[in-house]
Amino acid sequence: MEVKDTNSTQLAYGEPPWIFKGSALYQLHLVKAETARAFVPKDCRLVEAFGYTLGGFFLASYDDSPAGFFDELVVIAGLVWNPPTSCAWAARVLVDSNEACLHGRKVVGLPSQVARFSKKITALPRTPKSKTSSVLSTVGLRTSSASYRNNMDIEVTEIKKQRAINICNINLNTAVPRQESKEWMGPLIKMSLPNFSGRTKYNSDLLKYSCQIECRVRPVRPAKVLGPFALDADKENSSESQSSNVESLSRVPTGTKRNFSISVMLSKPILALEFNHLKMKVEAPTTVTTRSQNTI
Repeated sequence: MEVKDTNSTQLAYGEPPWIFKGSALYQLHLVKAETARAFVPKDCRLVEAFGYTLGGFFLASYDDSPAGFFDELVVIAGLVWNPPTSCAWAARVLVDSNEACLHGRKVVGLPSQVARFSKKITALPRTPKSKTSSVLSTVGLRTSSASYRNNMDIEVTEIKKQRAINICNINLNTAVPRQESKEWMGPLIKMSLPNFSGRTKYNSDLLKYSCQIECRVRPVRPAKVLGPFALDADKENSSESQSSNVESLSRVPTGTKRNFSISVMLSKPILALEFNHLKMKVEAPTTVTTRSQNTI
């Protein structure tokens, strides 16, 4: 692939690079290749093995950005080949900021939509130590210094033409230490996350952009995700709805790209990383020329 500079207007974000600060959860899932192909352009090569690719989601809360404070959910369909490495492809981007949505669509070529993030936090007592918790503690999934756990439910609702559409509910269950420390938050790391975007009705070019991330990272328990079917069943609060709730977790939505993105969220998680003291630098996108349509 050949990369060329693009002269996209930067709108209200100002000149790049754009800086975002806050915290995030980066969760990797095994996504069926057939689901990922609903989003990836035919002239791009999907990275897959045994019928699966690596996708997931990036859930962030920014307290400082060109658009001010806002929440963001990036649903990652899978990986697209870009020799000698690969780039992530976003299936859907949900933000509770009109400015961020417009910038994502027009400048970065993202499938951005305005959404509402409803949060509910519950403090739960720490459970007694066990052999299992000791093992988890050694790999960073639990910390012995925690006095309680924060249980946060985030209900994500897409807003389109004055209509609210349930997307998912994300349950985060993280340990909170008696005295917060940088060591407890994990080591300081720096990394680069390359991404492809574009081919939307707002930006028809195939684009590539990179996110330079600096943060403290630690592995955590994967967040539990419920789809809209489970949420609707739970609201009915009956024995039949409870069985329907369990069944809905294994249902694969079909039809629209919105439903396929929900399917990505409901796929099997394999790793979850918590990013604290996050500083993300996003470079301006560049236009990409593709040469092959093969899948690897």
